[in-house]
Amino acid sequence: MFTPKYPAPDTAPAPLVVRLVPEDEERASTALASSAQPQMPVPPTRRTVQLTPASVVTIAAGGTAVVLVVGTVLVSMLLAVAITAVSVAVCAVVLRSLLNNHR
Repeated sequence: MFTPKYPAPDTAPAPLVVRLVPEDEERASTALASSAQPQMPVPPTRRTVQLTPASVVTIAAGGTAVVLVVGTVLVSMLLAVAITAVSVAVCAVVLRSLLNNHR
């Protein structure tokens, strides 16, 4: 299943042998260059994204909304931690005063 699959040896193209004669050097070099082109299928090209002004505004508005929502969540979490810390401090002061008055 994971082994590579190679083509059969007889499907490989035959090697091209070109004899160069001094007067046919240019013609032979063009023939050699044209035969050296691989005969492989061309992969499909990827589509490019066209950005219109409306899409840029939409992306900017979406990014702004995300930043505002994330900022609101973070600030509310920080506020919750601060309120919890203050209430724990108040409880500690009240308990300390109660224990000091008991003695």
